[in-house]
Amino acid sequence: MSGVRIRVVEPDELGEGEIEAWRELRAKTGAPANPFMEPEFTLTVGRVRPAARVAVLWEDGEPAGFFPYEPGPLGHGRAIGLGVSDCQGAVLRAGLRVAPRELLRACGLSAWAFDNLEAGQTVFLPDAAEEFASPVIDIGAGYAAYEEVLRAQSPKFLRTTLAKERKLGRQAGEVRFVFDERDPAALRALMEWKSAQYRRTGRRDRFAQEWINTLVRRLHETRTAGCSGVLSVLYAADRPVAAHFGLRSRTVLSCWFPAYDVEFAKYSPGLILHLRMAESAADEGIGMLDLGRGGAEYKDALKTGELRVHEGSSVLPGARAALYWLSREPSRRAHSFVRSRPRLAGYAQKALNQLGTLRGN
Repeated sequence: MSGVRIRVVEPDELGEGEIEAWRELRAKTGAPANPFMEPEFTLTVGRVRPAARVAVLWEDGEPAGFFPYEPGPLGHGRAIGLGVSDCQGAVLRAGLRVAPRELLRACGLSAWAFDNLEAGQTVFLPDAAEEFASPVIDIGAGYAAYEEVLRAQSPKFLRTTLAKERKLGRQAGEVRFVFDERDPAALRALMEWKSAQYRRTGRRDRFAQEWINTLVRRLHETRTAGCSGVLSVLYAADRPVAAHFGLRSRTVLSCWFPAYDVEFAKYSPGLILHLRMAESAADEGIGMLDLGRGGAEYKDALKTGELRVHEGSSVLPGARAALYWLSREPSRRAHSFVRSRPRLAGYAQKALNQLGTLRGN
């Protein structure tokens, strides 16, 4: 890293020139304009996670790279917003030579964990342990073209979903969709539905964590070209029945928190919502919906392709790295073992559902 100087700052200490340089460097990478990789996401995380830091790489007197992260005990670092961030990595000038160990050392880290490392992150990619699909919906040619793709690859799914939408209108009242809802009450409803879903399926309730709760509320108020919070709501007779909160750039909508009112489950309101989101996003000039890592039947039905993301960690050899490995790697390998065996994964899901039922009682 000869000639490269590294300055570590809190996100709010970044100057306007540095923030603009971040945006310009990101635009030149050629990667999809994922809003999680824009400075606004890191800035907002920094305001709810005080430990958050950004390593600013300087070369020839100019900002040449940005590496956001969160340090932890014993130098065990993690991607910014790990647990909710769906795209992770560094933003670097093309051709900038960066040694991951030197970068970690400059940040005071013994390890840096990631679970949604963006494809093309050559600095950290050699340290990836697993690769996952992140399904996407390509609406670059418009919604009508996307619907034609669905008619060819998922005809029953499309036909059934549209029929349920009509039935919802007949039985529950006029169906209305708002792509960018600003009403905080709708956001509260979504978060309540999502918390109930987490409990119902035996999973940890993300919205029970105050920093995530606050982060989502603040991002709902964020309005910039590269990263804006978008709350989409499906109404029936002016009653919200399904909603989604995600982040958008000019060309990408990163899908994040979808949920629905279980009283309307028979109408599959979540699927109707996704179709209307795709339609409205195309009208907004968005070319891609990123459905996020993880398999699900609805994603298989909706997707037109996939991106790749990676999980793993970069480490500095030494005692602190050994402690990190012992605290994280056995658990990660156990999860990987279960995921790679569908029958075992089915048993695990059944156990989680039973746990959710017990919690509900």
